[in-house]
Amino acid sequence: MPATPSVPPVSALNASDASHQALPAPSAWVVRFASLLVPGARVLDYACGSGRHARWLAGLGMQVDAVDRDPAALAALRGVDGVRVRELDLEGESWPLAGERYDAVVVTNYLHRPRFDALLALLAPGGVLIYETFMLGNERFGKPSSPAFLLQPGELLARLPTGWTPLAFEQGEVAVPRPAVVQRVCAVKGDAMARLP
Repeated sequence: MPATPSVPPVSALNASDASHQALPAPSAWVVRFASLLVPGARVLDYACGSGRHARWLAGLGMQVDAVDRDPAALAALRGVDGVRVRELDLEGESWPLAGERYDAVVVTNYLHRPRFDALLALLAPGGVLIYETFMLGNERFGKPSSPAFLLQPGELLARLPTGWTPLAFEQGEVAVPRPAVVQRVCAVKGDAMARLP
């Protein structure tokens, strides 16, 4: 497993950038497991939205592909050092990331089951998956509330193929940044014994 980089506090990154200050803080789950990556790692921020994780990871020295289909959300990321903006439809008939390989894939607040296996195939051997999204029960707190966008109990673990090493898994109710029911996993493609952050 790669050496652990020094992870600066979220508040220390781009403090003078007004557009960055308006973004929500990175997910604590992403912050925790980003320590498994080394500067220069090639990272995909999948369905990145406003790019809070892409910006933060680039600030750690990662080379980040920020992918989303929303050009307005991506606009604020253009010109950010270490971030390559890619406007792509991740749910279309053709798979726009075929043949790509990454050291890590970060996914938060997004679920499209038909592409889950293709997403996992994006990781190089030893690559790290950091995934966090909503699960059943979240409908009590608002959106998303459709079962199409809510994981079943244990689903992220169940979807990992043979040969993957789960490092951490959680599911349940959280209060921060807002009340929600979430599920999250960090896993490595292949056999790995990592020092847990």
